[in-house]
Amino acid sequence: MDSTDLGNLWDRVFGTQPAPEQWLVVVTGTLAMIAVVPNPIWRLSRNAVTIAHEGGHGLVALLTGRRLSGIRLHSDTSGLTVSRGKPTGIGMILTAAAGYTAPSLLGLGGAWLLVDGRITLLLWLATALLAAMLVMIRNVYGALAVILTGSAFLLVSWLASPAVQSLFAYTVIWLLLFGGVRPVFELQSKRRHGGAPDSDADQLSRLTNVPAVLWLFLFHAVSLCSLIGGGRWLLGM
Repeated sequence: MDSTDLGNLWDRVFGTQPAPEQWLVVVTGTLAMIAVVPNPIWRLSRNAVTIAHEGGHGLVALLTGRRLSGIRLHSDTSGLTVSRGKPTGIGMILTAAAGYTAPSLLGLGGAWLLVDGRITLLLWLATALLAAMLVMIRNVYGALAVILTGSAFLLVSWLASPAVQSLFAYTVIWLLLFGGVRPVFELQSKRRHGGAPDSDADQLSRLTNVPAVLWLFLFHAVSLCSLIGGGRWLLGM
């Protein structure tokens, strides 16, 4: 690859692309909402949110100096991230808190990139993160889910037209923003009925002596504020 090709690649990745018209942004948001609200579709689309959830655990574990042992993604859309290190302290707290907040915060960060016109960069960053996550996957279903998701990002970023890239990227970011809200309500419902005794909120409660309900409130605050803020950015409000 000569310098001209490298320059073209740099411009392609780090250059800006035009945003879709506002009515198309609304359409992509509607499609994402449809993927989150009805239960039959949610059982499929929730896999993407679980990837972001477990990826959040894994990334923060590494950033706080913990040793990431592996990540598992299951066909029931549950997941498990195992890290090693001190069982208490700020690193463990941040790692446990990262799961339910990761999809929403990734969506918010993605919305910021989109409104800045960095559509291709967003797709390449997502592909790179999924490739890094694949190294730590420890089961077949999880590997398949990450490979299929990463392949979709790679193909769209490399082969699709700017218009298709834009629509794909906006739909994905809307999905993370909407999809970050529902799991927190699901967790709240499970706990109300005596389920999920070892949830992230309950683990955080044991780590910090702060009631689990307050951690749930934090998860709600992050997901809803990210949806409102990211939605306003995407809609140009």
